[in-house]
Amino acid sequence: MTDQAQPGGLAKWGAIAEAIDWVKRYLQNHPIASLSTAGGQIVLGLRTLEYLFFDIVKGRFQVREFLNQAAFMAGTAFTPTVLVTIPISVTLSIQFALLAAQVGATSLAGAASGLAVIRQGAPMVAALLMAAAAGSAVCADLGSRTIREEIDAMEVMGLSVIQRLVVPRMVAAVLVSVCLTGVICFVGFFSGYIFNVFVQNGTPGTFVTTFASFATVNDFILTMIKAAVFGAIVAIVACHKGLNTSGGPAGVANAVNATVVASIILLMLVNVGFTQLYVMLFPRTGF
Repeated sequence: MTDQAQPGGLAKWGAIAEAIDWVKRYLQNHPIASLSTAGGQIVLGLRTLEYLFFDIVKGRFQVREFLNQAAFMAGTAFTPTVLVTIPISVTLSIQFALLAAQVGATSLAGAASGLAVIRQGAPMVAALLMAAAAGSAVCADLGSRTIREEIDAMEVMGLSVIQRLVVPRMVAAVLVSVCLTGVICFVGFFSGYIFNVFVQNGTPGTFVTTFASFATVNDFILTMIKAAVFGAIVAIVACHKGLNTSGGPAGVANAVNATVVASIILLMLVNVGFTQLYVMLFPRTGF
């Protein structure tokens, strides 16, 4: 009887031990790894700002690398951004026109769609396209250099990887993100205006007047601040993933995928924080 019960007891304890090991591996590979990644990105961001400040003061900023990266990012993200902005603006115009018709305020459809593009659509579209196009390219570039041990070679020669590679890319990403956001504001407003006037039979004067009545300078300032912060986030996440790539070519592909996913999630969370903070600091008392 004891001999029969003993194998069952050993199997039971073996299953429990296996379950405990699985939980430990899960915590090590997911929550703990996520905290480690977040901490590494924060440290990289702070060190990048530190190097940027001292490089500007001492005149050591990598201007050529900055210009090359800015031109590359702009060329990569400009056309997709414009092509994405037009259907988004038209969709917003359709939805707000339907909503305005239900409440009997069709004259406000133009203002609502224009404000939606400027306050939320422009910085988010620019950030998402930056993450998908520029961020993935930056991660692939730095990841390939890491796999080829070029990063290690730079460190052996006493060259700062952050100063030479990360700082120019972050500044370029911030500049391009801000410029793309401005382009999206113009294209979004113009396409919404064209669609409202020629398709929805709206009045041109009403569209412009209501938009000018509702939009404020603070809205545009907030949009530009969000664009700059989003660009910096995309650059830091992409550089961190690229510099910590391992596992050969497959590791580069995994790092690029992780860059896009992590950037989008982080951008969404930061956007919620910015929006709520703006509403708290600058409440709208009425229309």
